[in-house]
Amino acid sequence: MVLKIHNTLTRRKEEFKPLQAGKASFYYCGPTVYWTQHIGNLRGVFCADSIRRSLEYLGYNVKFVSNYTDVGHLTGDNEGDADLGEDKMEKGAKREGKTPQEIAEKYIAVYERDIKDLNILSPTVRCRATDYIPEMIEMTRTLLEKGFAYATDLAIYFDVSRAKNYTQLSGQKIEEQMAGGGKGVVEDKQKKHSADFVLWFFKAGRHKNALQFWQSPFQSALVENGAGFPGWHIECSAMAKKHLGATIDLHMGGIEHIPIHHTNEIAQSESANGVKYVNYWLHNEHLGFDGGKMSKSFGNVIVLDDVRRKGYAPLALRYLFLQTHYRSKQNFTWEALRAAQKGLDNLYNRIGNLEKTAPNPPKADGQVGKISEEYKQKFEEKISDDFNVPQGLVVAQELLKSDISDEDKLTTVLDFDKVLGLDLEKNSQARRELKFDELPAEIQNLIKEREIARAEKNWQKSDEIRDEIQKHGYVVKDTDSGIQVFEK
Repeated sequence: MVLKIHNTLTRRKEEFKPLQAGKASFYYCGPTVYWTQHIGNLRGVFCADSIRRSLEYLGYNVKFVSNYTDVGHLTGDNEGDADLGEDKMEKGAKREGKTPQEIAEKYIAVYERDIKDLNILSPTVRCRATDYIPEMIEMTRTLLEKGFAYATDLAIYFDVSRAKNYTQLSGQKIEEQMAGGGKGVVEDKQKKHSADFVLWFFKAGRHKNALQFWQSPFQSALVENGAGFPGWHIECSAMAKKHLGATIDLHMGGIEHIPIHHTNEIAQSESANGVKYVNYWLHNEHLGFDGGKMSKSFGNVIVLDDVRRKGYAPLALRYLFLQTHYRSKQNFTWEALRAAQKGLDNLYNRIGNLEKTAPNPPKADGQVGKISEEYKQKFEEKISDDFNVPQGLVVAQELLKSDISDEDKLTTVLDFDKVLGLDLEKNSQARRELKFDELPAEIQNLIKEREIARAEKNWQKSDEIRDEIQKHGYVVKDTDSGIQVFEK
């Protein structure tokens, strides 16, 4: 099956030709961990997860690298200039009276709980920016030595006038990009061009009281030992090179990264390394809310805890996300999530019924039942067309309505779930539902404790107790009419 990918760089679908046959190197821009990620952010990582799952389903050995940004991402990025404003980690620290490190730990834990509940696969490598300062310094030093960067008293800048095809990804004219660079000229009078971007901020000027800083070999008349911190863009370039090499197959992020973050990554990586940085660029569209933009500034941000509080399963949100292609905008409403929960419950019930009626229900090792070659080919055709997972879901639904045997139907749909990620086998209703008084006293006590946690809206504790119950061989489901407990 020929895999075709829409490449943002060329603005067309291209046949995927990996650097190494049968392998795929894949970098995804992860979150800045200064706050809870809203469901729009989570849709982005879901899209990357669907693409990673599709690649693996199609037979590629995927090395998937993603990062946590815990320094250097400034609030000006929200206004289109990533070098302006306050460091987001410091903003979070001041907001909560904690250190930036404590903020990072807190929101990494929240994020990892959320993506676990959305059944997002863990990356092959998870990078934390502050662990890669030496690599960032080394790349910045290379750019200085090659003449692509210059120093002022306030920062080390990349000189965009020296970059080859600087706006190739965004398609903008360099004159427009430089004219739109804005306030940077006022912030640093030694800056050559308005569009030049920061590789290293010195602990000087508006950053003289920076909470996070490191010594460097760079020189500034205003600080000793080159003290400062990295710019946002250099972080991903350094971490991607460290784990995937100078050239990588796939790089993904939201469409908001195209004109600034990813444009700057290309410029600095290719200038430092002397080779093409990324062969295939992928960008997911945004998730809106009730027809508008979802934004903290608009006060309409939805987080996964909001989904849980209203009694919806996180996987219902995944099921909703599955219905829209990654390059298409999606609109979130509570009505749409309600319909998704109903659709997911129906799907689980259908799988449960198949488990009951199939003559030889497939076991966990997949040794019983055959995968339908007809439907597998249809499924692969869809996901090979720029990762059209929504159409793959349609194929799965067609399969369940088909006249092939229940045994093969069940085996095939569970195979498709390697891409869909709905945990169909784990969540189906075929297990015997147990009454409360049938449960051991220990499990009864855990369920009571969990109900108290849910009443207090302590969702983290609720999830921890649920996981503990599962370790004892029971599955807990939350429904509109209360909880249900099944044999695992």
